[in-house]
Amino acid sequence: MAKAPVPGRVKTRLTPPFRAEEAAALAEAALRDTLAAVLAAPVRRRVLVLDGVPGAWLPDGVEVVAQVAGGLDERLAAAFAGCGGPAVLIGMDTPQVTPELLGPALAPDAWLGCDAWFGPAVDGGFWALGLAVPDPSLLLGVPMSVPETGAVQRARLTGAGLAVRDLPVLRDVDTAHDAELVAAEAPATRFAAALARFTGARGNGAGTPSSRAGVR
Repeated sequence: MAKAPVPGRVKTRLTPPFRAEEAAALAEAALRDTLAAVLAAPVRRRVLVLDGVPGAWLPDGVEVVAQVAGGLDERLAAAFAGCGGPAVLIGMDTPQVTPELLGPALAPDAWLGCDAWFGPAVDGGFWALGLAVPDPSLLLGVPMSVPETGAVQRARLTGAGLAVRDLPVLRDVDTAHDAELVAAEAPATRFAAALARFTGARGNGAGTPSSRAGVR
């Protein structure tokens, strides 16, 4: 699930300290990292549910489906509605994701005694959701982009009687501080390299994004 990395339309919470073009470049790097992880994962079908138009960043082997109109809960629900069997959905905000992190939800026995996989995020949301039976109603009406999103979504799953297993907690990249922490956690990613380019260019007295933004 992703948005095309167009300046002014993606990662707007990174501006400032970054310019819109830099925020879009960071978004593209995160998207490339995410797609690389998906391509390396042992799955039968790889689908990018996209808001926008594909660009040169799209690798071979990934289908593209347009996102529907509506709120994020509706768009996520529609993404699952297009699946005919067990499906795992992730976003583009966790460039540190690897096939190993996704492994438990993609293993041959992933759905034995399990109806859903849930990947909680540090900010209270979620970075991954897997459903053995992709029922769109499990997402519709869940408040998105608020601190309780993850808790409400997980409660929706358990309230429906589903057996839920958890994936590791990951940090979404929303702010410059998030970007620094994620890049430090995954220094070999395209995302970390892009962040280093932009922060390095400001190193001669301009300060890093975190110092200029006043975050700790």
